[in-house]
Amino acid sequence: MGVPLLQAVIGCNSNVPETASLELASFHFQVTIVRTATDPFLQRFNLTMHIQGRGDCRSSTELFPDTGYAGRRNVYLAAKGRVYVVGQYDARVLDTQTCQTSLAEFRHLDRDVIFLGSFDQDQEKHWRYVSALQRQELPFEKR
Repeated sequence: MGVPLLQAVIGCNSNVPETASLELASFHFQVTIVRTATDPFLQRFNLTMHIQGRGDCRSSTELFPDTGYAGRRNVYLAAKGRVYVVGQYDARVLDTQTCQTSLAEFRHLDRDVIFLGSFDQDQEKHWRYVSALQRQELPFEKR
C-alpha cells in the first residue's frame, strides 16, 4: 500500500510557483518567467512573464499556457535592443527601453537574431533558464 502512495506523491506537480530569470546586464533588463502548475498530475502550467528595466520600468504578461510539454521559451536578442521570447504557439517582443511587451506573429519577427538561451524544465522537471553557453538552440516541433 505504501508504494502506490509514494508513486502518487512523486507524480504530483506542486502548485508552488517556480521562477526562472535572465539578466541582460548591458541593457539593465531582467526577464523572469514564473511557472505555476494547474493540475496535480498532468503537465499543465500557467506561465507569467515579468520584465524589469531601469527606473520604474516594469511589466507583466500572461503567456500561452503550457498544456503539455509546450512550455519552453527560446530567447533571442534582436535589433534596436528588442528581445524575443518565442514559444511553440506564441512570440513576444520586449522593448528594453520602454518595458513594453507585445504579441507578434511569427512571420513578422526578424530572422537576424542572436539566440541567448531558453526558459525550460530540466531533467528533474524543474523550471529554469538555460543559457546558450549551456545548451544549443532547440527547434520547436511542428504540430
